[in-house]
Formats: sequence, C-alpha cells, structure tokens
Amino acid sequence: MPKSRQILRRNVLVTIMNNSRDFEIARDCHWYRIPKDSVDKWLVKSWPPEWLAFYQTKVFGKEAHAVNYYAKVLDIKEVPRSELFAEHSRGKDPEKIYAKLMLGPLQQLPEPIFSRRFRRLVFIPTTWKKFSQAFEINDLYDESPLEDRLWAAFKRLEICAERQEFFEVDSEFVALDFAIYCVNGKVNVETDGDTWHANPEKAAKDRRRDNALVVRGWSILRFGTALIMEELDKHCLPKIVSTVNSLGGLDDHGLRSGRIDLNDNDAIQPRLF
Repeated sequence: MPKSRQILRRNVLVTIMNNSRDFEIARDCHWYRIPKDSVDKWLVKSWPPEWLAFYQTKVFGKEAHAVNYYAKVLDIKEVPRSELFAEHSRGKDPEKIYAKLMLGPLQQLPEPIFSRRFRRLVFIPTTWKKFSQAFEINDLYDESPLEDRLWAAFKRLEICAERQEFFEVDSEFVALDFAIYCVNGKVNVETDGDTWHANPEKAAKDRRRDNALVVRGWSILRFGTALIMEELDKHCLPKIVSTVNSLGGLDDHGLRSGRIDLNDNDAIQPRLF
C-alpha cells in the first residue's frame, strides 16, 4: 500500500493514452504530461497523484478501451511546451504550461480494467483500493458514498450503468451520476446529497439541466440521502427497475437486453442478440 505525500483519499489518477508516441514516452522516457489548465479545472481536489494509470483508446488494438498499465509518480514539474517538444512546437503555443509527471517503470495490471461500452474518458481520480480491486471502468469512480451504495446495488442486480458519463447540454458538458441505456430510451439516475437540497442555485441549475435532457429523450430519477441510505431496496430500486422495464428493459451495448425482475434470483432475464 503506497504512503501518501499528503492527506489525499484519491491518490490514483487514471488518464487517457490516445497515441502510441505518448505511450512510448511513458514507457521509455518515464514521463507524461497534463495541461496545467486541465489540472486547475478538473483535478484540484485530487492533486498531486501518487500513481498514474492509463486508459488506452482504440489505436491500441487488443489493449484498447481498457486500463492496462500504471506507474508510480516520482516528481511533478511545471514546464512550457517548448521544453517538452522543442522540435514539434510548430503550430502550437510553445509557452503553454504543462504538468510534467516523472514516472517510475510502467507496471502491467494482472487483468485489464475494461470499458463495457468503449467510453471516451479523460480523467478519473480514484483511490488505491478501488484501483486495485476494479473489474471495469465504473468500479473506479470515487464521487460519493451515495453513488457507491447505489452502484453496489446495481452490480448485485446486474443493472448495466455508466457512471459520470459526460454529455453536452446547452454548450456545457455535464456529468450524469448514472446513465442506464434501455431498449427504447435512456435513464439518468442522480444521487442528491443534503447539500443539494440546501443550495437553491444548484437545484435550479440542475432543473434546467434535467429539462434539457428530457428534451433529448432522457428519463430523470433523483434520490436524496435519506432514500438511498434508508429505503434503497424498498423505494429507490423498485422505481429504477420500473422505469427501465417501461422502456423495454436493459440494452447492454448490443450484447444483451432484458427486463429486470427484482423477485428473480438471477435478477435479469437476458435475451442474447
């Protein structure tokens, strides 16, 4: 178990690896870069990472759409692009500042952490425990105890959902807590903590967002802290299952679909395509 340089729960950063040149740099030269403006916008609460892991995109063939490699972060420096790529800065801003993460040797996971729906990802800050135990990408997310509780129930019932999936709404990217894809529609499940109810401005913003998603064919379900913690099986899951079944049941990326039966020991009645 790695020791923290500072008190950070999320000490692993999963980031994107979308070309072979960057992979060769990480493997052979032992560094990786992240634009400083991305760090300031997305990663302030989980910076600096102790470990860096890489989600490889479709250009990597058999290793695509999965996390296969990770490395220890040894040091982090802020440098201009011209220092990183002196010979390849034409057409780019040579003074753009990057965080240059100095890495130890790449290590390969015993089993890849795969993406079931071949998602497009950028950053996933997570914990060492979740990273070391993850089976698929959605196991990595570390957003809130409410989300983790609901995700555990989804896995128990084999409800295929995508966590923190981003969509553009009114020229702004928003993250859905859970996106469930059905045969005849889509369901967005949101976990609203106590701070959500105490913040009228945020609640109003979320209502506008919900209205925009509904126009785009989404069904929206919101559950607060008390419902998730005290009435998960009695209220939340039946409501979610009823909504999914009303839309024809699950559609798991064209691999299988099925209606969910809460009274069935197998939870889901699959129909293979």
